[in-house]
Amino acid sequence: MSSANNIVSNAAAPTFKSSYKIASIPGDGIGPEVVSATIEVLKVLTKKLDTFELEITDFDWGTDRYLKTGRYTPEDYLEVLKGFDAILFGSVGSPSVPDHISLWGLRLAICQPLQQYANVRPTRILPGTKSPLANCQPGDLDWVIVRENSEGEYAGQGGRSHVGCDHEVATELSIFTRTGVRRIAQFAFSVAQNRPRKMLTYVTKSNAQRNGMVMWDEVIREVAEDYPNVTVDHMLVDAMTVRMVLNPRSLDTILATNLHADILSDLAAALAGSIGIAPTANLDPTRKNPSMFEPIHGSAFDITGLGLANPVATFWTASEMLHWLGESEAAVSLMHAVEKICAAGVVTRDLGGNAGTKEVTKAVVQEILDPKPQ
Repeated sequence: MSSANNIVSNAAAPTFKSSYKIASIPGDGIGPEVVSATIEVLKVLTKKLDTFELEITDFDWGTDRYLKTGRYTPEDYLEVLKGFDAILFGSVGSPSVPDHISLWGLRLAICQPLQQYANVRPTRILPGTKSPLANCQPGDLDWVIVRENSEGEYAGQGGRSHVGCDHEVATELSIFTRTGVRRIAQFAFSVAQNRPRKMLTYVTKSNAQRNGMVMWDEVIREVAEDYPNVTVDHMLVDAMTVRMVLNPRSLDTILATNLHADILSDLAAALAGSIGIAPTANLDPTRKNPSMFEPIHGSAFDITGLGLANPVATFWTASEMLHWLGESEAAVSLMHAVEKICAAGVVTRDLGGNAGTKEVTKAVVQEILDPKPQ
């Protein structure tokens, strides 16, 4: 079982506590539904184990708040968040607000200032779920995608001039720094080094993007010299999509830029069965700031309020959060319960089942309280 904490040796060690402070930001759409389900499961889990507590504080930071106040967060939100051990995030985005405003108003406003530069997205086929790839078995697709999360294509630099005119100009500047590339490369190599296959594939587009992407290639090759036991190969991003579909077993740990990994990880989730099962950890490996954990899926307003949202991605996300906090026994217990109910066929429509959010949550709670024999 992959986890950000278990597989990364160059991150600072966790500080074990009897109680952890968790900031809960359900956000928009199905975010409140899946976060609420996850908190229910976490309360049952911690009560049963009786080894630590989670002190969870809910925040109403989302589009409703933005429409009322003009801000997604209060002005002192960063100082508020720094008082927590971790952040559990749902989703952000609403049909009533342009996506670039909501994303930069909340999610990116947290990740970038808190130096959560390592976005880690484990992907595998869970028991009872099926890949759309005809011959892909569970062991054939077991990846960790490491995404640079602080700069690159999402640096937020650029602008528009002569807006609305025929000669309007818009620029979107990608910014890559040697420091930023080196630290995410070191993180990714550490992930690869601590996985059984010790393989890393890094993805760029350096044939066409001859400056920033070429520097990425150069820095990664330099870092690779410090990890001689890791097998390294390089793919162009367009060719990588083909390899992920046609030869998933050839991949293990994947490193890519902010934009490239964002796209590739959605493809990976779909290949594993559904975007509704995919977790994300936004990590500050130094642990100077709290890290944030969220499901990959968005706010999904088409199913909001219908009780159809798949909570598995958020359950898996919470397991990653527990691993990061150092509570690996709890993390493993949670994922075992999730895998057992998936194997038993208690799954939502996106996985071919007919269970709703409440039914899946109830089944996971029951499995935690009364585990069935293997």
